[in-house]
Amino acid sequence: MDIISLGECMVEMFCEGRFLDASTFTRSYGGDTLNTLVAAARLGASAGFITRVGNDPFADLLMNSWASEGIDLSQVHRVPGFNGIYFISLLERGETEFTYYRPGSAASKLAKDDLSQRYIAGANIIHTSGITQAISATASDTALHAFRTARAAGVVTSFDPNLRLKLTTLEKARNDLMAILPHTDVFLPSHSQEAELLFQGMSPDGIIHFASAMGVKHIVIKCGQDGCIVGSEGEVRRMRPWFDVDVVDTTGAGDAFNGGFLFGISRGLSAFEAARIGLATASLKVAGRGAILSLPKREDVIEVVGDLP
Repeated sequence: MDIISLGECMVEMFCEGRFLDASTFTRSYGGDTLNTLVAAARLGASAGFITRVGNDPFADLLMNSWASEGIDLSQVHRVPGFNGIYFISLLERGETEFTYYRPGSAASKLAKDDLSQRYIAGANIIHTSGITQAISATASDTALHAFRTARAAGVVTSFDPNLRLKLTTLEKARNDLMAILPHTDVFLPSHSQEAELLFQGMSPDGIIHFASAMGVKHIVIKCGQDGCIVGSEGEVRRMRPWFDVDVVDTTGAGDAFNGGFLFGISRGLSAFEAARIGLATASLKVAGRGAILSLPKREDVIEVVGDLP
């Protein structure tokens, strides 16, 4: 696999406007590490997912949907239990409101036994997130073990802190981040609130210096519509989107960036070249609805960046 990811995927139900006013919901699926994987797969990466799926009425929907995206399911473990579900209210100017039902879900029970050392060692990149760390203690331990396994095998590790204070405390999120950051090659935080909370008000340049000192090779601070700040090989660049889109839904925009960026890294591009693909992928994604449904395809991204490797 070019890229594998470890985490959860939930059933997604989204509506137009406020929950109070909604009469219908559109069904899909999503989860930060899975969103990243699908974004990369649509650009041409070979991709695999490590997770647990509960054997409920949504199990076939999830697995068939992932398979249709070309995701390798050999490390998806189908177990007794249920799958998490989340509802999204799509408000004006692309703003969103979320309600989650996930405690005790199958994916939250991820454990070290779900990992195959051979599978991890055969990948180019492995990606996970702070949400994976936050959904349970066993999932957090599994994420750290996966990164240690990957590092020992020479596999690139990628981490997005994706702070969610509905899932964890700020103190625990900081501790989890400090535990996994020394085993991380690619660090993908978001500015400003997430980065400011996790790093106690540190500036983007300060975060890049801090992470670099811990051995992280590529740091990309995502700044929404303002683009991103990339630190790599002793150089820092601020990069902005170069084309306009009408923002419809920002759900999963950071995950879309991650997928585009990791696709570029998996193809041997520099962090700055990869960030350009990430910016294009994220910008095209926010023009449509849903975390997965609006992720662009390879030909869409080629139209705005030129040829892809």
